[in-house]
Amino acid sequence: MEKETPKISLTGIKPTGEPHLGNLIGAIRPALNLTEQYDSIYFIADYHALTSIRDPKLLRHYTRSVAATWMAAGLDPQETIIYRQSDIPEIFELHWALSCVTAKGLMNRAHAYKAARDQNAAAGRDDLDAGVNMGLYNYPVLMAVDILIMGSDVVPVGKDQLQHVEYAADIAGTFNHLYGDAYEFKIPQAVVPQEDTGRTLPGLDGRKMSKSYDNTIPLFLPEGKLKKLVRRIPTDSTSVEEPKDPDSSSVFQILEQFATPEVIADTRKRLMAGGVGWGELKNQLFEVLNEELTPMRERYNALMEPDSQLETVLSEGAEKARDRAQNLLGSVRSAIGISR
Repeated sequence: MEKETPKISLTGIKPTGEPHLGNLIGAIRPALNLTEQYDSIYFIADYHALTSIRDPKLLRHYTRSVAATWMAAGLDPQETIIYRQSDIPEIFELHWALSCVTAKGLMNRAHAYKAARDQNAAAGRDDLDAGVNMGLYNYPVLMAVDILIMGSDVVPVGKDQLQHVEYAADIAGTFNHLYGDAYEFKIPQAVVPQEDTGRTLPGLDGRKMSKSYDNTIPLFLPEGKLKKLVRRIPTDSTSVEEPKDPDSSSVFQILEQFATPEVIADTRKRLMAGGVGWGELKNQLFEVLNEELTPMRERYNALMEPDSQLETVLSEGAEKARDRAQNLLGSVRSAIGISR
């Protein structure tokens, strides 16, 4: 019997800020777990970041930081492919080819573009496209190319990113309708990680942990700074002796994502019984976080050194990714009537 070809999972990471606990819980862990089911590919979407980042030094730092973060969290470059988007020039040729079969009306309905126009309308601006660059407008096509050029079967995304995968499927379908006799793209499907269906990780102000709110707990803080940030998580005025509701506590909600089931169950019981103060709970959270993050922090710091293996890993990943991209692009060129 012929062995079934493993399906491919593709994860893209936009390098636009320092990694934080919310990234680890909401994106990194779920995507790494997919390696048990799929042949997993990861890429750093550095060209996507140009829509908002104008500082070249910062972009280079964030790009290296993304790769180091995922490797520190457990990504094994011997088992998976990780590469920079900018190292795959075939992406940008395919971007033009697929732009030519993508309806402008589809782009008009993209969430990011509509949100920018809505903000301008709310601000009373006559020009609803004020501040909108073509990178932001064309973003969904480039995202579709990222997905399709690797022959992706599934793409792990949060609920707010589902549209990108839907657009990739729509664009692939249009191409297949026009040129399907010569070449057909796979139609990708979105996978929403199980963690994304539950509660989001709260930040330092009680809202969802997000760079947009400036309320994050960075992953690789030194111990002293980590402890200070944990102490800043808001709590109510319930006294030490009074019973407390664990599920309404941001501190406990974070603890749930990092402590063992036994510790979680015991802490929940003690909070509900009374006699445990918020300060004690914060100290417990710090100890749990620091124990888990210390080896990751050490690995991350080593990878961020200029002479680390990081560049070699990314270069080797780019070679593997380009092999896939070149084969697919050759088929597309032939299908549309461009010389291979």
